[in-house]
Amino acid sequence: MNDNPIEVLNTPYSDVHYYECKIILQAHHFITAKAFKDFWSIVRHTAKKFDVNVKEAEGAFDNHVREVLFFDTPGCDLYNNHFIVRLRSFYKNGWPDGLPELTVKFRHPDFETAAAVDVRPATPGARVRIKFKQELLPLREGLGGLRSIYSHNCVLATPREQIDMAVEDLTRAFPALLQAKAKSDERIALVKDLAVEEVQVNVGELHFGHGINAKATIAVWRNRQHERPLCGEFAFQYKFDRREDLNRGSIERAAEFYKTLQLDAYEWVTLGTTKTGIVYGLGNNASTNRE
Repeated sequence: MNDNPIEVLNTPYSDVHYYECKIILQAHHFITAKAFKDFWSIVRHTAKKFDVNVKEAEGAFDNHVREVLFFDTPGCDLYNNHFIVRLRSFYKNGWPDGLPELTVKFRHPDFETAAAVDVRPATPGARVRIKFKQELLPLREGLGGLRSIYSHNCVLATPREQIDMAVEDLTRAFPALLQAKAKSDERIALVKDLAVEEVQVNVGELHFGHGINAKATIAVWRNRQHERPLCGEFAFQYKFDRREDLNRGSIERAAEFYKTLQLDAYEWVTLGTTKTGIVYGLGNNASTNRE
C-alpha cells in the first residue's frame, strides 16, 4: 500500500498526469436526486476541518446521463488480466450526444507494471487520448486509509456497432490485449448482459492550495433495465504536468481530507471494490479479479 500518492518511480515508459480519489457509496442511499446534495453536505463539512476551499459549480446538481457498457469474453479473460474494455455513450435532453467513447484500459496496483503496457491502438495516426492515472481508493479492511491503482487508458470515439467482434479482431486493433491470452475465436460480449445508466453531477472544485484545484463529482450507477441503483461514487481529480511541481503540503492535505471523509461518511461507504468490480461481480461470477 502506498500512503504517499506522489512517491512513484520514473520509468521510460510513461508517467502519471492525473491524481484521482474515489469512494464507492452504498446503493440504497441513491433512491432520489436528494442523495447528491446530502453527500455534498458531508464533503463540505469535512472540507472545513482542513481549510479546504469548496467552490460549487454553476448548475452543480444538473444531471448528466450516460450509458456505460463493459465487454469481455465469457470467462472474463480481459478483466482477470487487469484489462477493461468499456463503451460509454453520452446523452443530452434524452438524445445521443456525439459518438460513443471507447476506453481500453490496463489497471494494476504496481506502477511499473501499469506504465509498461502500451494501450495505444495499432492503427497509425488514430485520434486517441492517453490518460495515465493514479487512482486512490479506501483500504479493503477499514476506513481512514488509502491504496493505489494505476490506470493506463486509451480513449477514442467509435460507432457502437463496431464493438461487435471476436477476440482476434479486438487484439488486432489493440495489441496490448494479447497479454490476456484469450481464445482468438471467442466473441466479445456485454458483461453480465448489463447496461449501466450513469447519472452524474459535476458539483464543483476542491481547492487544496498552491494551485491544486480538484474537480469533484458524485454519480450513481443503475441497472438500466430495472432502474435499480448498483452503487454511488464520489470522486475528485486534478491534472498536473510534473509531479515535481506539486506542493507537498497541499498533496498531504488532500490525502488527509480524503481519509477523514471516509470516516465522516462511514454510513455511505462501500469497501473493497470499484464500480467495474461491482458490475463484474453481479450474478454468476466468472471473474477472479479483486480490485
